[in-house]
Amino acid sequence: MHASIHWLLLTLALPRVGLSAIFIVSLISATLLPLGSEPAVFGFVKIAPHMFWAAVLVATLGNTIGGAISYAMGLGAEKAYERWREKHPEKIHKKAGGRWHDYISYWLHRLGPPALFFSWVPVIGDLLCAVAGWLRLPFGPSVFYMALGKFLRYAIMTAALLWFFPGV
Repeated sequence: MHASIHWLLLTLALPRVGLSAIFIVSLISATLLPLGSEPAVFGFVKIAPHMFWAAVLVATLGNTIGGAISYAMGLGAEKAYERWREKHPEKIHKKAGGRWHDYISYWLHRLGPPALFFSWVPVIGDLLCAVAGWLRLPFGPSVFYMALGKFLRYAIMTAALLWFFPGV
């Protein structure tokens, strides 16, 4: 059992490519693709404990850039929708299911960019970044709060995993 866990950690740490792998995995996991970057960060830090802060910072950078990409995708989708709506006004009709959009829009406009502190939450966070772009929340403050939440998530989660699994 111990050997298989050790093998898994070595595989997830990707020691041949190190921090660049952490960056790529973190960036991809911040998009709408279902991928978690925490195992790669934890595995890398287990193999190279002296690289804890470097791994956390690189993962934060990659994950924040991924969140900014989701933000840009939301912004682009909103612009495309507005262009389509201008060309096809006869096809616009309000559906009863539009209430969730009104509620999320109200909530995000009310909280503003600080709501993106929660962009680290699985599933919801990726959508939160895209919706922030759709609603055209200010980009700079949005990215700041994304980075803050993601940094705290990586630092706390990696430290907690190291504490819970010290001898792995």
